[in-house]
Order: sequence, then structure tokens, then C-alpha cells
Amino acid sequence: MTETIQQITEVIRSNSTFLITTHEGPDGDAIGSSLALASFLRAIGKDVTVHYKDPVPDLYAFLPAAHSVLSHIPDQHFDVSFVLDIGERKRAGSEFCNFSRVTTTVNLDHHLSCEKFADHNLIDTQAAATGVLVYRIARDFGYCFDRDTALCIYVAIITDTGSFRYSNANREAFTVAGEMIESGVNAWDVAEQLYENQPQKRLMLLSMCLPTLDVFKDGLAASVTVTCDMYSACGADAELTDGFVNYPRSIRGVEVAIFFRQLDQLKWKIGFRSKGKVNVAAFSQALGGGGHHNAAGCTIDGNLEDVKAQVYAIVENSL
Repeated sequence: MTETIQQITEVIRSNSTFLITTHEGPDGDAIGSSLALASFLRAIGKDVTVHYKDPVPDLYAFLPAAHSVLSHIPDQHFDVSFVLDIGERKRAGSEFCNFSRVTTTVNLDHHLSCEKFADHNLIDTQAAATGVLVYRIARDFGYCFDRDTALCIYVAIITDTGSFRYSNANREAFTVAGEMIESGVNAWDVAEQLYENQPQKRLMLLSMCLPTLDVFKDGLAASVTVTCDMYSACGADAELTDGFVNYPRSIRGVEVAIFFRQLDQLKWKIGFRSKGKVNVAAFSQALGGGGHHNAAGCTIDGNLEDVKAQVYAIVENSL
């Protein structure tokens, strides 16, 4: 069933212990929204545990309580489990999916293709970020935003809107971000942490990635690739590739950008980005994935040549 904000706040009022999780390889919205929810729930006296399948990337270690995220779920019962920004349940990881000591599950999301797997599903594809849904819930509760909660919501919004450059940067996104600044967030401090604080090895990895640039379909589409060998050569890892897909998207005339990221010898993570005219969620869904109109992804098995041929065929036929 699809819920209203009021129904979710009633779930919060009537329960005491909460488990919060999000998707594998958590990004800014996943981390910001889940930590914001945890901060809000703790502030109103709830017992909260946050669990991620994968570690918090160093980029987001500055967020309040990022250090408290657990890699394993404690052996206890929880009244409610909140699952945020996940698209499909399996992306939370096997430990969470097999965890049964929860009475009620709540799904908060804004993906176009989102499974309604929970007891309560609050899904709004018009929300700029899942962090916006957390804001609406806390506001409906009558919560006065403290700096820690505000900071997490602000980061969720600024990262999922590409610093307000993407088409999902709607009026609500600006309004909520402005309110979070009034609650104590320093916009420059956040920008410095997110964009002026990258490790040298990220640029080394980028220098290996950019020569793989491939522009096709008469300049309407372009891709870049990162392999496991590149990681080894500069001592980097996958979390440092965040934003690489924006380089091919920034090319004049390109409508669809693709990022091929190697997971192991015969497994690739594919990221799609659009400037707005093309719904890349359709590409991703055709390949077994999901996502938004302008940002989507999937995983494909095979060697790079075959994987590229499969992806390019779908994109070229659609363009």
C-alpha cells in the first residue's frame, strides 16, 4: 500500500526501536537521508540502529554519526525498519533481506521504478531526493530541525540534484535547502567537504578513465570506462569514481552518458545519465536495473566488448 506522511508519522509515534538501512554502495542521498532520519528519531527519544551493507565512503565521513553506522545488524528485535532510497529490496544486501526480527517495514523512495515491498511504502517520484521525504516526515511531526539533522538533509538534496544543476532541482528542493541553512548549515563548509577535498589518487584514476572516452551515435551519446587494473595502478577504489559519468555528459550535443565500471573479471556496473530529453531509466530497466529519468543503473555479466555492444545497441536504437 502507498502511504501518506501522516500514516508514517503515526508508525513512528507508536513504536520505540528502529532499524534503518539503504542501498549498497551508498551515495549522498542514501547516506544523508538515512542519517537525517536517525538523527530525527534519536532526538525524539527513539532507539535507532543504522546498518549499511557497504561502508560509508570517506567523502561523507564528515556527516554527524557517520561513524556509528554498523556493518552487521545486531541480534535483537526491532519494531520498525526503514528502508531508504533503495529502488528494489535486494539492493540492501543479503544480511538485511534475510533479517526477520522486524515487526513493520517502511519504504521511503523517489525512484521511478521502485518495488513496493514494505508494509508501508511512501514513494514520490517528484521528490528531488529521499532526504526530502525525511524532511516532510520530521516537519509533519512538528520537529524543530537541529544542525545535525539539517546538515544530513542538505547533503542528501545537494548531491542528488548535482548541486541544483539537475532537472529534479525543483522549487521544494531549494526551499528545503534554504530552511536547512537557516537551521545552521554552512553551505560553503559543505561544498568544501564535497568538492574541494578529493584525494590525489582520485585524479590519478580520472586521468586513466578519460582516455577511454567513446562518443557515438553522431555525438548524441558518450561513455567512459574504469577497470580493476586502473584501481590497482593508482591504489584507488570504486567510491572514488563518483561523478566520473558527468564528464561525458558535459560534452556539447551529448544527451546520454554511460559509465562502465568493472566489478570483477566478467561483471560490470553500468551507470546512465541524461541531460533531460532521454529517459535512461528505460535503458536500465531493459537490462534488469532501475533508476530515475535522468540517472539509472544496472549490472551486466560478460567481457567489456560484449557488454558495451549490448548497452550501445539499446541506446542507439532508442536515440
